[in-house]
Amino acid sequence: MRAVIFANGVLNNLQDIHDIILPDDLIIAADGGMTHCRALDIKPSVVVGDLDSLDPDYLKSLQTSGTEIISYPINKDQTDLEIALRKAIDLGSDEILLLGALGARWDMTIANLLLSALPEFSKVTIRLIDGHQEIILLKGRSELTFKGKKGDMLSLIPLGQEAYGVTLRGLKYPLENDVLRFGATRGISNVLIDDSATVYLKKGLLLCIHISKN
Repeated sequence: MRAVIFANGVLNNLQDIHDIILPDDLIIAADGGMTHCRALDIKPSVVVGDLDSLDPDYLKSLQTSGTEIISYPINKDQTDLEIALRKAIDLGSDEILLLGALGARWDMTIANLLLSALPEFSKVTIRLIDGHQEIILLKGRSELTFKGKKGDMLSLIPLGQEAYGVTLRGLKYPLENDVLRFGATRGISNVLIDDSATVYLKKGLLLCIHISKN
């Protein structure tokens, strides 16, 4: 099952959101992400968070129409987005799209980018979508194929340590069982030479950013 989670960050290209969401997607709003759902006229199945900044009458109308409202204290050890991710996984999601997870605050943006590194999320594909940009964390011994167009950009950023055994196929600057050093910029701004590209990783964490041409 696929889930779409709306967070409270910046949501670019609003006109494209309805094209992203599929009829069977589980829609979850992480607290202030509810404002994006309301603006897009999208009814979530679940709303989670401390709910302190949301219109209580609107929340009540959602609850009346079948939306599950889960309230948490303001003072808690997890962000609303992490709680929403855990809820999506508990409900059986194996792929999760995060919308509005970037841009509003640097601390939240960085935390949201790193959520995919949690060991308990290792069996779930988490994709952060921001306009024409898609961000996925590649973990351990794994591979990932990006579908796009010739000329799309793909940047690779190691997290926490070196990324070992990096092999790239379908890109202007190929690598073969190579190492990308943590903190170095060698993996930035590669380019697709066809309509797809594949990244192989043997060890480490590799943040992959696919930027579509249009």
